[in-house]
Amino acid sequence: MSKKKPYFFNYKESAFRYLLISCSLVIVAFFLALFYMLISQSLPAISSNGFGSIFGNIWDSNNGIFGGLPAILGTLASSLIATVLAIPISLGIAIFFTEYAPARTRFILSIFIDLLAAIPSVIYGIWGLWVIAPLIKSGIQQPIINAFGFIPFFSGPAYGLSIFMASMILTIMVIPIVSSISIDLLASTPLSLKEGMISLGATKWETMRHVGIPFAKIGIFGAVILGLGRALGETMAVTMVIGNSYSWPFDSVSIFSPATTITSKIASELYEATSATHMASLIELALVLLIITLAINSVARLIINRATRRGYPQ
Repeated sequence: MSKKKPYFFNYKESAFRYLLISCSLVIVAFFLALFYMLISQSLPAISSNGFGSIFGNIWDSNNGIFGGLPAILGTLASSLIATVLAIPISLGIAIFFTEYAPARTRFILSIFIDLLAAIPSVIYGIWGLWVIAPLIKSGIQQPIINAFGFIPFFSGPAYGLSIFMASMILTIMVIPIVSSISIDLLASTPLSLKEGMISLGATKWETMRHVGIPFAKIGIFGAVILGLGRALGETMAVTMVIGNSYSWPFDSVSIFSPATTITSKIASELYEATSATHMASLIELALVLLIITLAINSVARLIINRATRRGYPQ
């Protein structure tokens, strides 16, 4: 016959349970308050410009015209380019770390990965502005323009500060996130699966390609989405190296042209807004960025859930 638990035990258990529920609701409350603030503060711009605040390509604060499309497209382009460039580098680091690197090298490499993730973004911006931009202008942009300048996407001139430069800095900032998570996922591959492949005569690369990566691919996809979110929300580093020109991609579609992003536009003009509509338009851009981030994360979550239901390992 089971002994009944004391009353004080049930009381403490219930109190602890409600405390955990309250902690979870705090996150929901923060998000709802943030979303409500952005919507309420951007209403003057929405009522004044309508869809022109999103689909317009002219930003003229003197005449009260605020079109956000160049900033939106610049945000998407720089973030996607950075994420695409970061994926193979991050996977290469993770595979080398888990399969080929000796213990001492792993220790040193892990320190540098953690340091890269901890460096403030303004330091990346200063480094990119003073060191990387001149090197990329003469060593990468100009040779590519000379060879492929007939393609509009790679046309000139080479400005140095450009959407390509911003993508390079974002790539460096995304790599620590994707690589560190990928290392943990690949290291958790069941040893029995790896040993089974090796016993069949597979090399380390074949074992990783047929066992490690398929086992961790859902988690790696989630890491890539986290890296993309980091790139979408970056402010200071992008503001310092993107050139802050509000013409891309309407005057030129070249990735070597100066551009702007939502975060750089807000950081540059938030404290210089000359009217209530100007301020509301900047807040509306922030609302658009939040919606883009939510949409990307929702689609990623949907893909992960469907893949998990089909039996792929997490």
